[in-house]
Amino acid sequence: MTDINVAQLKDQVTRFRDLIFEAGEHIWNNPETGYKEWETSAYLADIFTELGYEINNFGDIPGFFVDLDTGRPGPTVAVLGEMDALYMPEHPAAHPERGTAHACGHHAQCAALVGVAAALSVPGALDGLSGRIRLMAVPAEELIELEYREGLRKKGIIRYYGGKVELMHRGYFDSVDIAFMIHTGVFGKFTVRKGSNGCIVKNILYKGTAAHAGGSPNMGVNALYAATLGIQAVNALRETFIDSDHVRFHPIVTRAGGAVNIIPAEAKLESYLRASSMPAMMQANRNVNLALAASAAAIGANVEISDSPGYSPLNNDPTLNDLAFRAMEAVVGPDHLLYDVEGWSTGSTDMGDVSAVIPSIHPYSSGAVGKAHGSDYAIADPERAYVNSAQVQVVLLNMLLRDGAAMGKAIKAGFKSPYADIRAYLDYIDTMKFDKEAVTYCEDGSVRLEFANLNLPRRRQIDSINV
Repeated sequence: MTDINVAQLKDQVTRFRDLIFEAGEHIWNNPETGYKEWETSAYLADIFTELGYEINNFGDIPGFFVDLDTGRPGPTVAVLGEMDALYMPEHPAAHPERGTAHACGHHAQCAALVGVAAALSVPGALDGLSGRIRLMAVPAEELIELEYREGLRKKGIIRYYGGKVELMHRGYFDSVDIAFMIHTGVFGKFTVRKGSNGCIVKNILYKGTAAHAGGSPNMGVNALYAATLGIQAVNALRETFIDSDHVRFHPIVTRAGGAVNIIPAEAKLESYLRASSMPAMMQANRNVNLALAASAAAIGANVEISDSPGYSPLNNDPTLNDLAFRAMEAVVGPDHLLYDVEGWSTGSTDMGDVSAVIPSIHPYSSGAVGKAHGSDYAIADPERAYVNSAQVQVVLLNMLLRDGAAMGKAIKAGFKSPYADIRAYLDYIDTMKFDKEAVTYCEDGSVRLEFANLNLPRRRQIDSINV
């Protein structure tokens, strides 16, 4: 590989430090949650326009992309920056009206994306590179506000809850050959890991019968009790989950009655089912659904289980991981690096969906402190989180696309996906949808439980039972 002038590339970013810092601080102070990032999107689009880029908006959802063409044949590399924040009114920097806060550092990603865009706008920045670069400001990575997103889906605005998988559905990744982003981490070092869990989104509605809680509770069926039985039943399953599958189930109760003197007729839970592979995710979800359904049947209630595709497990491309680590070392030096070769996160990201069909990575910069998604999260070192992150990404782009894009072509050629293409992947995750009342009370006194789709691959062949 031709030697890369790292100092020159770093300087191309550093000269825009004021612009980068301004962007980071502005977005930190104006956080918006997923599919609502209209102000953030417009703010970033104005900066990109001033830098000379032609904006391609995503239409009826926030976000946009810009394309840079070197004029020489080669792969298309997408560089992503996530725009959305969390709903966290307890955070000291929460927006006073919205209750939102960037407690996961996505504002730093946006600042770094501005730095990448600015550096690549410098005359001569694409000299010696081949292929194309797509810079993408993407919405809705945090899998929150599910009722709001379900409302968007029912209106036909979105098909998927996650921003990146929605953009895959809309065709914005069809021409992309390699994709990467750098998240802001609290690890103290720039970090490369193997991957992270995927998840299934679960909405669980227990249905009972209302009655006077004091005068005639015998005439009611308590949906809250059925829900608590369901939670306890799943807790009793936890020791059966295989450690290497990294299974997580963490429900919250969002509704459970409205008056203390009325037996609750409904109790609503939300959760994810997370695991490290698709088969593990499917199997664990079946077991959880069976426990939820049986708990409803135990006291004569019912439960409506609605499962939707969340995110695929993230499998970082090993060769691209290695290259990113070299880029990090070139920018920040060996003392500020961590290569956790087998490191696995039990969180989830829609970058996992991209990694299912395109060689992708999701490493971390340093610069943040506190707990991710915690009220103490903050950027302590914006030089690391904003500027160094942008510098690493510019260096990595040069590594991929220099010398006729030799490294980029090799990574593209060496990537093997279990799916024929993006459409085949989307068709597969669509089969994960399950939306049924799980309990049927039969006239002969038997009870039938349904808790999974029959058309999904599974480790054991049980999807409904009679009791």
